[in-house]
Amino acid sequence: MIIKSIELSDYRNYDHLSMEFSPGTNILFGDNAQGKTNILEAIYVSATTKSHKGSKDRDIINFDKEEAHIRTIIEKENLETRIDMHLRKNKSKGLAIDGQKVKKAADLIGLCNVVFFSPEDLGIIKNGPSERRHFVDMELCQLDSFYFYNLSNYNKIVEQRNSLLKDMVFQPNLRETLNIWDMQLVSYGSKIIERRRLFIEQLNEIIGGIHHSLSGGKENITIQYEPDVEIEDFEKRLSENQERDIRSKMTTVGPHRDDFSFVIGNVDIRKFGSQGQQRTAALSLKLSEIELVKKTIKDTPILLLDDVLSELDSNRQNYLLNSIGDIQTIITCTGLEEFVNNRFEIDRVYKVTDGTVEIMNESEKN
Repeated sequence: MIIKSIELSDYRNYDHLSMEFSPGTNILFGDNAQGKTNILEAIYVSATTKSHKGSKDRDIINFDKEEAHIRTIIEKENLETRIDMHLRKNKSKGLAIDGQKVKKAADLIGLCNVVFFSPEDLGIIKNGPSERRHFVDMELCQLDSFYFYNLSNYNKIVEQRNSLLKDMVFQPNLRETLNIWDMQLVSYGSKIIERRRLFIEQLNEIIGGIHHSLSGGKENITIQYEPDVEIEDFEKRLSENQERDIRSKMTTVGPHRDDFSFVIGNVDIRKFGSQGQQRTAALSLKLSEIELVKKTIKDTPILLLDDVLSELDSNRQNYLLNSIGDIQTIITCTGLEEFVNNRFEIDRVYKVTDGTVEIMNESEKN
């Protein structure tokens, strides 16, 4: 799977951009705040309908415009597919595949698989549980349309239940409707718990070998799923916590409060690991994600590396670059020196300057 080209109109700092990519390694270089990450973000939005930053559509659109467009051409098994996305500040986004409108984001999910790796991901181990849930959710949504459906519905129900809990302050009689929401939470939430458990099992089959190599054979790592509630106890716990939920005006039980731990030698490195251990584990996790996607879709994902190499030492840099193999990779950086020093094959280089992209020829690159 590769992305062949992308066109942007009024997307962040790009009035108009049209660029093609090599199926190999593509480098976008330039100073900070020139628009390199915006290109990677647009690719990610094309694949998932969401920004990796969590930005709303209205924040992605050029400041003084009301709408923006993304057109992406991908190639999968020698067949081209065109994805059109119409972003609007005051309406939901419009989607089309090969010129045919699609009504639901679920129809797009999984068409293009991307793995996004940024410096912020190196903090996934030590940061809060919401970031670890986000990692699991974004990958599972790309791999499993049923998970996307269940998670979307679950999140809506949590939001509606929380709204009901707030309204009950003024309308106590609404409490009798609480059980209806609880039944739906259990129904969708149980499916989420079950799929997350399987996902972690699959990751564990991969991450051990990668981390063992990255740590020079010194460490063995396992990921442990820590569900907030077990499926068989879900309904009972919701019932028991209704009074607490009413007081706090929020839903306090469910997979929206799950976490995942990373254990090396019986030590939870979220709390007690060194920074080096945490960063190595984060890199292992991302590399495992790539392998799991390849195994699941029987194809390679598109790898987006957003200035992450500058955050890694030379050993971890080399391990990551050597792991890319036959994957189409788009890398942002502030300079080319790190690649020249790494005897790293570069297929295409672009210079990004203030919302413009210039392709460089071979002599300029060297």
